[in-house]
Amino acid sequence: MEEVLVSEDIAQKVKELVADRMSVDIEKITEETHFTNDLEADSLDLAELVIDLEENFDIKISDDEAQGLDTFGKAVTYIKEHYKG
Repeated sequence: MEEVLVSEDIAQKVKELVADRMSVDIEKITEETHFTNDLEADSLDLAELVIDLEENFDIKISDDEAQGLDTFGKAVTYIKEHYKG
């Protein structure tokens, strides 16, 4: 049985994925956290994060859409809009 995530749970799960993938303290991730500027993520980190998000939320993120997901807040908003739970 798959668990259904509500809005706060989605944000928390994305935060956990980002913290794990980028090797940063989860407490340092805010709505405005920029993956490249604040977390020094490179293109491989970002590609792997997109894969993590796709697998965890059972969604498909196009390359064009992925390029727009440059902050934690944008990633969470995108997941909330596309995750069917």
